Amino acid sequence: VCSGCSHAIFKREYEENLENICPFCRTHSPNSQEECHKNTLKRAEADDPIAVCEIGEMYYRAGDESAYKYFAKAAEMGDAVAHYNLSDSYRRGEGAENDERKEIYHLEEAAIRGHPDARHDLAMEEGRNGRFYRAV
Repeated sequence: VCSGCSHAIFKREYEENLENICPFCRTHSPNSQEECHKNTLKRAEADDPIAVCEIGEMYYRAGDESAYKYFAKAAEMGDAVAHYNLSDSYRRGEGAENDERKEIYHLEEAAIRGHPDARHDLAMEEGRNGRFYRAV
C-alpha cells in the first residue's frame, strides 16, 4: 500500500469517524508496544522479510550478535535493509567476520534493491578505488 493510499484511507476514517485499521491487513492498529511486538513476531513466522529484519534490528539495538542471523534470513528473502545491515556487519566485524568482499556484495545487493544509503556508500567505495565511472 503506497503512502497516498494510506493517507486517503486515514483521511476517510477521520472524516467519517471510523475505526483506525491497517490499510494492508485490515486489522486494528496496535494500542501498545507489546501488541506491536506480537504482530511483528506473527509476521516473521509467516516469513515476512521486513518483520524478520525488524526482529534483527531489535536484537542489534540490544547489543545481541544474533541479529546477524535475522539479517541473513531477511536478506535471503530479498530485503534491501537486511542486505545493508549485513554489509555493515561485515564492515564492522560484529556478528560476522570482517570480510570486505561480502561487505561489498551485500552493499551492491542493497543498492540494486533501491536502498539510498547503500547507493551512496557504494559510490563512495567506487570513488575511493578510482572507478569514478561506476561512482556516478
